[in-house]
Amino acid sequence: MELSNWAPEHSDALRDFIAKGMSFSEAAQAINSRFNTCYSRSAALGRARRLGLGADDRRQPSVPAKPAELHEIAEPRPVNLKTPALLWPAPVFKAIKPIKLRCVRIEPRHLSLIELERGDCRYPYGGDEEGEAITFCGHPRRPGSSYCTPHFHLSRNPVESPECAASTVSLRVVEAA
Repeated sequence: MELSNWAPEHSDALRDFIAKGMSFSEAAQAINSRFNTCYSRSAALGRARRLGLGADDRRQPSVPAKPAELHEIAEPRPVNLKTPALLWPAPVFKAIKPIKLRCVRIEPRHLSLIELERGDCRYPYGGDEEGEAITFCGHPRRPGSSYCTPHFHLSRNPVESPECAASTVSLRVVEAA
């Protein structure tokens, strides 16, 4: 059990104030002013409970609370709103077919993952349908890439043709003055 820092005369004063019908907050303020202490409402409430002072010793609330009836809880009440409910427009989604990328410039070797060698192109084919096998291009890779040159350009910009991507640009070196 915890030790209490309440002096016996403080506990007696608390009993008296609660018996007179004071609230715990008012009782704590009265004890603080009489004994020059600093008890809070919660401290007075806790001490009263430890002393066995309950709600029966205190004054009853002025408006007795009645429990809610079951039909009051279960039945929805009509709501009279003066403003109409805000209706958000539903977004319109159109079905978009995924673009199938394919490279017409190269015929894939359709190698399985196990058949791929170190320098083979890793561009996948198939696997679109459930249970469909995935194969890979298998042609020699471009240096610094996992794909061969046509698949490299296809994966970088599928709309732009490989000829445009591989076009040469003439550069002119200008000396700064």
